[in-house]
Amino acid sequence: MLQPVRVKRRKQHRGKVRGKASRCNAVSFGEFGVQSLERGWITSRQIEAGRVACAHYLGGEGRLWTRVFPHKPVTAKPAEVRMGTGKGDVEEWVAVVRPGTVIFEVGGVAEAKAKVALNRIAHKLPVRVRLAKRRHKL
Repeated sequence: MLQPVRVKRRKQHRGKVRGKASRCNAVSFGEFGVQSLERGWITSRQIEAGRVACAHYLGGEGRLWTRVFPHKPVTAKPAEVRMGTGKGDVEEWVAVVRPGTVIFEVGGVAEAKAKVALNRIAHKLPVRVRLAKRRHKL
């Protein structure tokens, strides 16, 4: 499961996800990618599920890049606990995603195979996504 090795502070505020992605908003490493159309949180489990589904379909062919990392801790209190007594423990780690963020990239495979592989990833994600192509060649 993806999570930071060390953090300066264990717990964070939830915050608001505003604006569009100003970085990580273009396909840079591979030829095709999955680009977010909505804002939201993607958990480390969802990232891993997408990675496994895509890698299984590609079967060692091509290369897969994960462009997001879950840096944000999300806390929760146990069920049936009275109000007060502070903030809950860290339950999961999430990646904050804005519209336009490229989440995964695939390279070294044909377009048809890349579309199917990225579609398998899209089914695992909680936000609407679209297929994005690389705009410029190396």
